[in-house]
Amino acid sequence: MSSDYFPPRPLQGVPIAAHGHQIQAHLTVLPEEPQAALEALAGVLGGGGVVHSTQTEPLKAVCATHPSCLDGWARLGQAAYLGGDYVAAYAYSRVGYHRGLDRLRRHGWGGTGQVRWSEPTNRGFLRSLHLLMAASAAIGEEEECDRCRQFLLDLDPTDQLEIAAMPGLGRANPLGREQLP
Repeated sequence: MSSDYFPPRPLQGVPIAAHGHQIQAHLTVLPEEPQAALEALAGVLGGGGVVHSTQTEPLKAVCATHPSCLDGWARLGQAAYLGGDYVAAYAYSRVGYHRGLDRLRRHGWGGTGQVRWSEPTNRGFLRSLHLLMAASAAIGEEEECDRCRQFLLDLDPTDQLEIAAMPGLGRANPLGREQLP
């Protein structure tokens, strides 16, 4: 093996975001979750789709039955977060985030392009990333919180989740139910 090492260079004219991903105008849309997973999730959340801290156990059952359901992990994390269990919320959101990255890559994302909230099938991944941002702040991981915030803005420059206007997050300033997408 040669001792010469040439680090990878970004494509000319492609900006590099603070989190290290190249961002281009390419739009990635995830496919819909399996119908059985959507029905199981709707059965727990009800017609309004609002998460409550009391739904942790039924949401765990959804994730155990449908472990690839990104929105299941995001909603489970939200239930834990609303119940004040920020460590569990961090863990659940990280699972949804990493499974989401894997799925995005399988559908052409490859670290570049946009993943917008306006596409309903992208929302499980974006909810997980949003919650990872909030849970990171709640456990004192400020750098990760900042990376997640910037990643959300880079993935969806339309900022439909209003991340740019969000006040500073931290241990003393957790998000309320109305601030969770």
